Amino acid sequence: MRETSIENRLIKRVEDLGGLCLKWVSPGWNGAPDRIVLLPGGVTYYVELKRPGKDLRKKQAYRRKQLTDLGHRVKMINTYEGIEEFIKEAAYEIL
Repeated sequence: MRETSIENRLIKRVEDLGGLCLKWVSPGWNGAPDRIVLLPGGVTYYVELKRPGKDLRKKQAYRRKQLTDLGHRVKMINTYEGIEEFIKEAAYEIL
């Protein structure tokens, strides 16, 4: 399974919740998460997507820590099951 398959499924499932799943391009800031998920009620997540079995690179893990230390929600998703777990959590946040 390719990362783009996971990415496309995430986009669809976030839109099903009434949210946006925006591609994040941050020139000069290597390791930035792939997507910013904006949900109703002002709920925001940063999401790094990977192929199944792959994990964060060192710089990506560093960026995740930077963002979480600032109080932001950051997720790494590498399976369809991971998407569904994320959607359950996100749906709970916007209730």
